[in-house]
Amino acid sequence: MKINVASPSSGTQKVFEVDDERKLLQLYEKRMSQEFPGEIVGDQFKGYTLRITGGQDKQGFPMKQGVLSNARVHLLLSSGVVGLQSWRVRNGERRRKSIRGCIVGPDIAILNCVIVTEGEAKVEGLNDHVVPRKLGPKRASHIRKLFNLTKEDDVRKFVIRRYLKATEKKKAISKAPKIQRLVTPVTLERKRRKACAVRQRRLKSKEERAAYQNLLDRRRVVSAQRKRCRLLKAQSAQKRTELKREFLAKRAAAKVQPAKKAAKAAGSKKKK
Repeated sequence: MKINVASPSSGTQKVFEVDDERKLLQLYEKRMSQEFPGEIVGDQFKGYTLRITGGQDKQGFPMKQGVLSNARVHLLLSSGVVGLQSWRVRNGERRRKSIRGCIVGPDIAILNCVIVTEGEAKVEGLNDHVVPRKLGPKRASHIRKLFNLTKEDDVRKFVIRRYLKATEKKKAISKAPKIQRLVTPVTLERKRRKACAVRQRRLKSKEERAAYQNLLDRRRVVSAQRKRCRLLKAQSAQKRTELKREFLAKRAAAKVQPAKKAAKAAGSKKKK
C-alpha cells in the first residue's frame, strides 16, 4: 500500500510504500479522520502522529466520509461531492455512482494522510524544507488572519506580491491580487447611497400609494354622487309622469261629469 503523507506547515508531500503486512494490519478497520502513530509508515516517523484524510482503492474509486463500509457501494450523489464532479451534471441533478467506504481495508491502493504532530527528527524530502506558497490570500479577512492584523491596520500594505523575472521580450513585473471584501470609504459611501436610495424609493412608493388611494376615494365619492343624481332624476321623472297621469285623469273626469249632468237633465225633462 502507498501512503501519501502531507505536511501543511512546510507545504510539501511525499509518497511512502509499505509492504509489511503486519504494519498494514494496524491500519485496517480505521476510518477517515482517525489518527495513528507514524511508526506504522516507517522508522523515520518516530514520534509523529498522522491523520487519515482519504484514499483510493485499486480501481481508483475515492473514499467518502460518512459511508461506514470497507467496500464499494453504489450511491445516489449530488453534484460537487466526492465521486461526482459538478460540471458533469445539470443543476439539481443526481446520479448513482460507485464510491468507496471510509473504512480502510486491504483493497486500498493509496492512503492520504496529514501530519498532526511532528517528532524530533525531520523526514527527508517531506518537512526538511519549506515550499513557499505561490499565491497569497486574496480576501481581506484572510490577510488579516495571516498577519494577525486589527481592523485599524491597512490591509493593502500586506498583500503578497509575486515578482516575475525579466525575459528577452518582457520586463520584470510584479503581480498582486485584487483584495476582495475590502471595506473602504468608497464602499461605505456606496452602501450609504444604496440605503438612501432604498429609503427614498420606499417614501416615494408610500406617497404614490397615498395619492392613488386619495384619487380612488375622490372617484368613489364622485361616482356615488353621480349615482345619487341619476337616482334622484329617475325618481323625479317617475313622480312627474305620475302627476301628469293624475292631472290628465282629473281633467278627463271633469269633462265627463258636465256631459252626464246634461244628459240627466234632458232625460228628466222628457219624462215630464
